[in-house]
Amino acid sequence: MIPNLGTYDNLIILLYFFILAVIVILVYRSKTNTSEDYFLGGRSFGWFSIGISLFATNISSEHIVGLAGSASSRGLAVGQFEWMAIFILLFLGWVLAPMFLKAGVITLPEFLGERYDKRTRQILATISIIAYIITKISITLFASGLLLREVFGWDLYTSSVIMVLTAGVYTLIGGMRTVVYTQIFQGFIIVLGSSLVTYFGFVEVGGLSGLTSRLSPEYFHVLKPATDPDFPWTGIILGAPILAIWYWCTDQYIVQRILGASSIDNARKGTIFAASLKILPVFIFVLPGLIAAALFPEIRGDEAYTTLLNSGIIPEGIKGLAIAGVIAALMSSLSSVFNSTSALFVNDFYKLKNPDASEEKLVLIARLSTVITILIAILWVPLVKLISSNLYIYLQKIQSYISPPIAAIFILGFIWKKANSAGSNATLIIGGLISLLFLTVEFAGKEFVSSIPVIKDIFGMNYLYLAVILFLISVVIMVVVSTFAGGEKYSDEWDERYHVKFQEILLFTPLYKVLRYKKNRSEVIFSIFIVIAAITFWSLF
Repeated sequence: MIPNLGTYDNLIILLYFFILAVIVILVYRSKTNTSEDYFLGGRSFGWFSIGISLFATNISSEHIVGLAGSASSRGLAVGQFEWMAIFILLFLGWVLAPMFLKAGVITLPEFLGERYDKRTRQILATISIIAYIITKISITLFASGLLLREVFGWDLYTSSVIMVLTAGVYTLIGGMRTVVYTQIFQGFIIVLGSSLVTYFGFVEVGGLSGLTSRLSPEYFHVLKPATDPDFPWTGIILGAPILAIWYWCTDQYIVQRILGASSIDNARKGTIFAASLKILPVFIFVLPGLIAAALFPEIRGDEAYTTLLNSGIIPEGIKGLAIAGVIAALMSSLSSVFNSTSALFVNDFYKLKNPDASEEKLVLIARLSTVITILIAILWVPLVKLISSNLYIYLQKIQSYISPPIAAIFILGFIWKKANSAGSNATLIIGGLISLLFLTVEFAGKEFVSSIPVIKDIFGMNYLYLAVILFLISVVIMVVVSTFAGGEKYSDEWDERYHVKFQEILLFTPLYKVLRYKKNRSEVIFSIFIVIAAITFWSLF
């Protein structure tokens, strides 16, 4: 029993782990004899599983803690990233998912390897694995460590090791099936726990009138001036889509759920369902930050959510459910990272060098690579303390360094026939080195570049504007190298299956065909409804 919590809180948390163990045991009894079973659940997932899994994979502890923290300082503006995701998810479901599934690939680097070459495939896989360690694993552990330290009294290292081992073990046992089916349960807990925290906090603050009377109007303005240090409206429009395309459309961590769909129809419905769920974060993750700022004016930043939980406002039992929601968010993201990392290693490295390896050996290597990833995550924990506060903005900042080169080769690969492997490799390598430079400065501190005028201005630039500049640099590298250097070009089959189809969809030529079929008509109508809802909420603030 955890002494800092009441009896009902302890029972709720124990019940969460009990149900999780039951799900793992039940899934373990299903077969995982092939690598496709281990990485994609045998391509058997329906739309509901895909939608919940996409949402639970995306929502980690840094979302719950970080969104509330940013909101307590800057208001609703941070929610724009969540609403932006709605449009990109619909693009993923309607445009990209059919192409990914028809390709029959297991990883996204494999898909881009067909467009370019094996080197592009392996460079992208390497960048992805490194990105998982410095973003998803480290920031997730730091966010959960903040909460568990305040609630349980655990230090960062203890809480991180316990959560890494727990998520790692059940991922190791059942692969992708375990990840997805536990995420169905975890997604429900995340939404329920966070919704109840919002409800009780909202009641305590006196409803909407009480909230607006205690906070300045700037807290409720989503669009900020172009000079805003965190959320300039021009940066949101120009830079945020670059981060979103990389995250939702090219990252194995997310797209692996689409690749495991039982059909194109289920993949599309799953992304539409996930898009509808992305309306919720502003109300159940961002709003608690505003409530905390109103009730506790002395608190700002990442302590907002834990302060709200420990304030006595949240009843016993409900507090346990909320904590279980944070733990669920942490574990769902970690399990996704572990499985995605093993998928990249096995398919984009080991299998290429050992094409005759048996399915049993591929699964064994997958489990071994998962163990290695778990150990790396544990060894990485001491470095997690280097992360700055304001977690959510910090995460977006790191992603703004990583995403532009990948987004550039992905987009140009569809819309420009002359893009070749020499261009993609140069873009990823040079872009990767630039990203490494910015990451080094970010972790080491910016003091040592503050005395150099031009360099100081570059490193002091808003991360969204920086993402646009890095994206344009990546495009220039891609175009110049592809034009003047030789490289492998895609086949006529790739051109017919993807390039031509992509252009047709961008021109909306299939829309009339879609509307002719009754089975697609409801999906089109629901997608339009979600878009209208997102635009309406955006315009209200």
